[in-house]
Amino acid sequence: MSHTSLPFQALNIAVLTVSDTRDESTDTSGGYLVSALQESGHQLTDKEIVKDDIYQMRAVISQWIASETIQVILVTGGTGFTERDSTPEALTPLFDKTVEGFGELFRQLSYSEISASTIQSRAIAGLANGTVIFCMPGSTGACKTAWQKIIQSQLDASHKPCNFVPHLSVPSANSCATRG
Repeated sequence: MSHTSLPFQALNIAVLTVSDTRDESTDTSGGYLVSALQESGHQLTDKEIVKDDIYQMRAVISQWIASETIQVILVTGGTGFTERDSTPEALTPLFDKTVEGFGELFRQLSYSEISASTIQSRAIAGLANGTVIFCMPGSTGACKTAWQKIIQSQLDASHKPCNFVPHLSVPSANSCATRG
């Protein structure tokens, strides 16, 4: 098994903000993710804001999963415990595989920032049709933690010993593809 790193490869990323109250002028979390992905060299393919509604979320995400041009979807919001928070319930059925480590690591990293309140985060991730989907809380601080400490390196083909690029519908990606 080779751990040869590949050069950075720009990915096509879509951003979804789940909120009953935000619009483009108040969507600081979605705005942060757009800036961060572009500053990292990736391409923003689409960005939407939808109400915290299972079927609206599934409709948008299903369209993006079916797209041949989108490799990554970043979702912010709807991961808490209020009555309206339904991102995990909406998106988990769409996953071909769940990335358990994302939520686990996110909560571990968040503990140093928000203490035991991190147990109220239901951050999740999964793979669907060659697309990786990361779902994080709606706060801008949570999005910064997730992007800077987890997601950014996992979307970089040069990151060793492995990253998600070989699992995405991206040509000539081969880094840790044989790891179990």
